[in-house]
Amino acid sequence: MSAVIEAKNITKIFGESPETAVRMLEQGSSKADVQAETGQVVGLNRVSIAVEPGEIFVVMGLSGSGKSTLIRHVNRLIEPTAGEMWVNGRNVLELNESDLRTFRRNELAMVFQNFGLLPHRSVIDNVAYGLEIRGAEKAERRKKAAHWIERVGLAGYEESQPHELSGGQQQRVGLARALAMDTDILLMDEAFSALDPLIRSGMQDELKTLQRELNKTILFISHDFDEAVKIGDRIAVLNDGAIVQCDKPENIILKPADDYVAEFVRDVNKARVIHVGSIMEKDIETPCDHNVVGAASCEDVLPLFAEHDWVGVTDEFGQRIGRITAKRVIAALARHAA
Repeated sequence: MSAVIEAKNITKIFGESPETAVRMLEQGSSKADVQAETGQVVGLNRVSIAVEPGEIFVVMGLSGSGKSTLIRHVNRLIEPTAGEMWVNGRNVLELNESDLRTFRRNELAMVFQNFGLLPHRSVIDNVAYGLEIRGAEKAERRKKAAHWIERVGLAGYEESQPHELSGGQQQRVGLARALAMDTDILLMDEAFSALDPLIRSGMQDELKTLQRELNKTILFISHDFDEAVKIGDRIAVLNDGAIVQCDKPENIILKPADDYVAEFVRDVNKARVIHVGSIMEKDIETPCDHNVVGAASCEDVLPLFAEHDWVGVTDEFGQRIGRITAKRVIAALARHAA
């Protein structure tokens, strides 16, 4: 399966003499060493990722780790010092100005942390803005905008002004604007981090619901591991501009690559990320009154043991592949307790 987005050894140095910094990185110097000796700041250090079609790929790390710098290389808002960025089989760095504008308008859409709404435009005109830039007729763009406003739960707010909306509502407008562009790729840079926890959780649920229907390829930036685990199919963890681990959420939490990752996952709810398919008994003979898919979490299945001694486990097609018991769930959680 070909990657939709592929970064190949992307390095970004901020400063006037990046060549020296690149050589030092290649020789094994750290970000701190490079800055101390040259005054150059390492944004990214030979970062390579491959985002598959229909995947929510989360890049996370602390402030200054390079995650927002990375996402801005995808649509070439930032030029790398070295490396390549491929999107839909093309090296974005080779596009001329005209092709780059066409690429940004037609192949991807972006949702920003601070909503990015135009304060003098109504909700519907904000949602339709990208279509307007693309050159769509007014009737067409307002029809599409109205559809996505309804889909994100803002029907009735079409003529409202951004300042009349709550933060959560403004973020929904930003999401609707990106979805109205009907691109296969969504770039989401800390899209929910400015929201209150309850509203943020609701937006995460909304994104997952939409993704089940739309099957977009989503590159999502976050500094919150709980958020990454909740929405991500895979997670890449950045530290000082370099990837220290890239894997499925369950593997990152249960098998952290180093102390930096271990500290991130220390307080994560293990019951939410351990899938029953990874700890089940491979018993397909014992009759079960209730079944769950192997991708279900321990948290999902625990309430079922109030009425069932064991629960069947199926694959995504409904074929029985095993069973799970309360004892096995408790043993798995105890084994991976902090």
